[in-house]
Amino acid sequence: MPKLCKAGQQLREQVDDAWPSRDRASDGVAASPGHKAHSPKSDHNPDEKGIVRALDIDADLKSDKSAAFDLANQLRLLARTDKRISYIIFNERIASWVGNYRWRKYKGINPHKKHIHISFTKLGDNDGSMFYLPILTGDEDGRTKSGSSKLGTKLPSSGNSDLPSSGLGCKCDCQCRSGRESSRYPSLS
Repeated sequence: MPKLCKAGQQLREQVDDAWPSRDRASDGVAASPGHKAHSPKSDHNPDEKGIVRALDIDADLKSDKSAAFDLANQLRLLARTDKRISYIIFNERIASWVGNYRWRKYKGINPHKKHIHISFTKLGDNDGSMFYLPILTGDEDGRTKSGSSKLGTKLPSSGNSDLPSSGLGCKCDCQCRSGRESSRYPSLS
């Protein structure tokens, strides 16, 4: 049975804590049989040990539309130092070590407008430590405030992303749903 890497489990838990009533319709982990055949190298396909190194997070976080863009951008910036994150895809953009985690045009079949795709490295297989992102922890330096009962305080965007914040909504004929195909990878710029 496929199992999400520990870094992916931790990130999903932090996102769920930050936005408990978020939409999960476009969440996904393991690839469907159709996705496996169509994309055999996808991180949604389990490796020989059954570990999946990809996580899709629905872009509808039940807060303002910019929250998903802020989350994708903060993940992109964090990936420069947190080597558990391989790349991120969101809203027709990808960020990875190619280009020093700068957003660049994503040319894949799925534009990833309904979800953020995060791919993890093998370092994330057994490392489930916290991801220190201001949007998830509620503190500017990325650390949880003492006495805070909620991890997900919405912070204003840093304003340094070139990721456009309009046009959410996947127009492709994909099946980007929980338990089925899913390939969103927000990356760092």
